[in-house]
Amino acid sequence: MDKNRLVRKAVFPVAGFGTRFLPATKAMPKELLPIVNKPLIQYAAEEAVAAGIDTLIFITGRNKRAIEDHFDANKELEAALIAKGKPEEARMIHNILPAGVECVFVRQAEQLGLGHAILSAERVVGSEAFAVLLADDFITSSGSGVTSDLVNNFKKSGLNQLSVMHVDTCDVSKYGMILPGTKNDLVSGLIEKPLPENTPSNLASIGRYILTPDIFKILRNQSFGTTGEIELADSINSQAKKGLVEAVRLKGKRFDCGSQDGYMKAILNEFHKKTKFK
Repeated sequence: MDKNRLVRKAVFPVAGFGTRFLPATKAMPKELLPIVNKPLIQYAAEEAVAAGIDTLIFITGRNKRAIEDHFDANKELEAALIAKGKPEEARMIHNILPAGVECVFVRQAEQLGLGHAILSAERVVGSEAFAVLLADDFITSSGSGVTSDLVNNFKKSGLNQLSVMHVDTCDVSKYGMILPGTKNDLVSGLIEKPLPENTPSNLASIGRYILTPDIFKILRNQSFGTTGEIELADSINSQAKKGLVEAVRLKGKRFDCGSQDGYMKAILNEFHKKTKFK
């Protein structure tokens, strides 16, 4: 296997305020909101590990220390659980991540958009291809998960990978919509939140990516978008115009846990899965 096509690092932008879940997120990161008994960020981390990734890079901000604590060891709690005759619970918190997986935390001093968050990871990522997982996008799928599907496709082509799904025309203004290429799964462009009458397709880019390290140079030289932020979609669009981006259809179900409605649907979905076979 070409070493340049190995994906060993994943970036998790987790610096957002989570304003749609206030007051719950006033002191607790939204990424630690539980889906039944496991926080959103842990599902995303497990998905990355299942794809063969061994370095998890969290782009954090103020009041996000709890995420670091979640992935850290807690020997006192483990000992207390064992003393109370709860070895299974002790094993559960001891094995949040398997041995050999490293967590790196990078502080994003100012929130200037998703593109800026990705750029904050440059020193840790270096010259390697890397995955990006947005924990707000809670995804259930068969096999090793959607990130694994992207990694496998990247190994074949060496191109940037986008996870995409079909959305109704009335919803296209909520997503980055892809302009399909003329062959295979190539993407010719990525249009951020177009009006329904201007959408180039009904295929929306969702919160899973494999990006090549040249994205950093594009982000560094990119102007602020209309929102006053550095948009990742604009940089991916630049790469797509050069024939460097592919789309992989989502094999699963996505829940938008950035909204209260999507979050509740995700909880119900997981609850029914956990209780179905009891």
